[in-house]
Amino acid sequence: MTLALKAIPLPLLLYVLGTVASSTPETFHEELTLRPLRDGKVISRFSFSTLLGGAIPRNPDVLDAGNTPQHYSLFPLGLGQVLREYAATELHLSLNSGKWEYDRWGYPDEQEVGTGAQLWAWIGDGGQATVDERWKGLRNALAGLFCASIGSLDDQRTTSPTLAFAPEGDLPAWPLPHHLRHATLPSENVCTENLTPFLKLLPCKGLSGLASLLNPHRLFDADWHGMSVHVSWRARRGVEVRLAFQAVFDPVRMSTDRKRDWSLQSIFDRTIPKACPIAESSRIAVELPKNEAYAVDPRPTSVQDGVAVYDTSQVNDLDVSLRWPLESVFSYPLDHPAEPLSQVSVQRTLKGTSQSRGQLSVSIANSLPSEIQAIYLETMPWHVQFYLHTLKIVVDGQARDDLLSDIAYTPPEPHGRPALLESVLTLPPNSTTHLDMEVMKSFLRYTEHPPDAQRGWDLPPAVLVNFTPGGRRQRLYTRTLLVDLATPDFSMPYNVIIMSCTLIALTFGMVFNLMTRKFVVVRLKKGEKASKEKAD
Repeated sequence: MTLALKAIPLPLLLYVLGTVASSTPETFHEELTLRPLRDGKVISRFSFSTLLGGAIPRNPDVLDAGNTPQHYSLFPLGLGQVLREYAATELHLSLNSGKWEYDRWGYPDEQEVGTGAQLWAWIGDGGQATVDERWKGLRNALAGLFCASIGSLDDQRTTSPTLAFAPEGDLPAWPLPHHLRHATLPSENVCTENLTPFLKLLPCKGLSGLASLLNPHRLFDADWHGMSVHVSWRARRGVEVRLAFQAVFDPVRMSTDRKRDWSLQSIFDRTIPKACPIAESSRIAVELPKNEAYAVDPRPTSVQDGVAVYDTSQVNDLDVSLRWPLESVFSYPLDHPAEPLSQVSVQRTLKGTSQSRGQLSVSIANSLPSEIQAIYLETMPWHVQFYLHTLKIVVDGQARDDLLSDIAYTPPEPHGRPALLESVLTLPPNSTTHLDMEVMKSFLRYTEHPPDAQRGWDLPPAVLVNFTPGGRRQRLYTRTLLVDLATPDFSMPYNVIIMSCTLIALTFGMVFNLMTRKFVVVRLKKGEKASKEKAD
């Protein structure tokens, strides 16, 4: 037996022993969804799901009892260590760049499409460390793991909503309850330094399988792109980690003949070289056009409800393409069709030219023939304060204060916590609801302004949660706002510093010259004077 073990290479031996020692089954699934849009664009969504079967979240009461060994084969070790260190039951992190167009693109497959960074987690209470202490350690650890500015989500950006963000998985029945922490950073964008650690969490990295299509040169050239990390616990299954990446491409802009035909090679500049050998299932789902002539190549494995499905678990060098053979040049639709792609849409603006006061205006359109209940969440930094008594709700020119119920308002604390407004809103059928409220802009210290103070402050997007006919929660994010606060003239201190430094330099130079230079009278003899004049 000893001789047999010595004959096995060390990496293979460690893998075998680790597999035998790990008693929890682990499975990995990957999927790519491609959906063409009416404006010629294509939405792509990568989903990589890893399930740690039979596992349960760590109880915060045993955090001080010492760490137990973690033996993972497919589960990302770096993320698993963070979850166990801070006893986070559920975690959702998203990094997005761009503005999602609900009217033109419809509802996204991944709901977290708000511009910037968003992090929310359900953390159980208990143990010596408080929930806020572990929340701080969690965001700092994720900042280091994904090379992002998530550590800036401090107490001035953290809130605890009660209705908008319900747990997507199960919560263990521990003696003490779970608490929600939510924070946004609208000025944070996703880039290559975030994608690299994202790929390192996958079993096959970016070498094979669907992850090999994640070309940063093409992904970050898209009209919209974003990545997200979701961790949830299912009582009868285990802990699931799902990594997702969404992007909206414009094949017409990329092509030379102005067509909307696309392929994996044209969009990602790559094909799938080989399948990921660890994935239990690997598939590509292409939504086929309706009422149009099209050609899809190669032949799909199956077609279900207008969706072409490709099984990529046993293929090499796969390139999927979708063409419109009867279309010579694609023409952009100038007018939107009567039926919107999203039944509920929300727009938010900040009015007013004053640097001390303004008006927050929200417009919510409901195109459904029935009345719906929605949850509206507004989070503002402490330097933008609500005048809640000025809140007005108008529908078709009539005041409807009865549409707002269950109002929860947390006033801001200067240099401390942000303002939180959460309420249940009833949207009448086939109508547009307008919410208007006065706001006050605080006067900041000169040390609290960002480096680009003249640009203004980014305000996080508002969240509208409506319920679909199937009972699913659908979150809609508004666009970020840019608020203009009273800003001092930072050029004056600069000019004063430059002038002072110049005067000091001139004065010091003259004084130093007078103090160190020795002035003497040189007397020339007659012979030396004559020779000098002759030389001149």
